[in-house]
Amino acid sequence: MKELVCIVCPRGCRMQITEENGSLQITGNGCKRGAAFAESEIRDPRRTICTTVRTAFPDVPVLPVRVSKEIPKDRIFDVMAEINRTTVNTRLGRGDIVLENVLGLEADVIATSNILKETESERRTS
Repeated sequence: MKELVCIVCPRGCRMQITEENGSLQITGNGCKRGAAFAESEIRDPRRTICTTVRTAFPDVPVLPVRVSKEIPKDRIFDVMAEINRTTVNTRLGRGDIVLENVLGLEADVIATSNILKETESERRTS
């Protein structure tokens, strides 16, 4: 048996999950969304990543980024290693792709800020 606290809504239902003959038995959930969360968490746990990537620009040494969709939980460290090997050499803006289809996971690493597109003087006057 595995226990999970649902994070789908603020209720935080405590669920118990048991597997019998390949079928999951979920109890303790207050709604169908909780059951779906529990099944996903057991069969294919996924997470998102928000971090920074190095840039080649001394005025903005790092750029905030995130993945465009959730990735398998067991690939987080692989994706982070790829991000850590990357240096942004162009002035990207929010939503621009930093790494396309990272590690073949069908998720892009995208910029979440326009800070590189702003000039140094614009930042000083803001």
